[in-house]
Amino acid sequence: MRKTLGFLTMTACLFAAPSDKDRREATERLTEASTVFTEIMNAGDQGIPHNLLEQAECAVIVPGLKKGAFIVGGQFGKGFITCREDKGRGWSAPAAIRVEGGSVGFQIGGSETDVVMLVMNHRGAERLMGDKFTLGAEGEVAAGPVGRNASAQTDAKLSAEMLSWSRSRGVFAGVSLKGTTLRPDREDNEALYGMPYSTKEVVNGNVRPTAAGRALISALNTVPADKH
Repeated sequence: MRKTLGFLTMTACLFAAPSDKDRREATERLTEASTVFTEIMNAGDQGIPHNLLEQAECAVIVPGLKKGAFIVGGQFGKGFITCREDKGRGWSAPAAIRVEGGSVGFQIGGSETDVVMLVMNHRGAERLMGDKFTLGAEGEVAAGPVGRNASAQTDAKLSAEMLSWSRSRGVFAGVSLKGTTLRPDREDNEALYGMPYSTKEVVNGNVRPTAAGRALISALNTVPADKH
């Protein structure tokens, strides 16, 4: 009887509705993702080439975790993915994701590292819709070029499904994330949207973005024009 009660209690905990704290933390992380992306895209020659964003099918932003929680049990980050909607090529509501494994933690170091990934084609975007996507194993990922005048570097990377960058302690550079796994974060999706949606269910355009989600979409839509 005790074992049964213990199992039922544990099950109830696993499927408990998100708390106010869960909602607040997910919203704060989404707001931070908007800030990170805006800062990186405003960095000019030290940022992501704007033409790559214009070509991208999806964008993944993982803001650095605070309080030393960056590398815990192999999980090193929580972030968001937003993809182009079929109609009008606008950006979808952001879906929460977990980023785990790989050796990226040792490559970029620190507990306040920001990661940005651009998915450059429809095939790569479709792969990200599954329950698990391992970079380098199921799709090509390359360190992204830096700066608006990086066309020569960019040409060599056009075959990559994904391009990735990191920013740590003010240093921004392309980074390889091979071996890293991306998974849907249904708990954070439920905290944001009221249901434990999958990535595909959020980015297919049927979920309305929250205020924090609209801020990220606005950041993606208001990238400053390159000055020549």
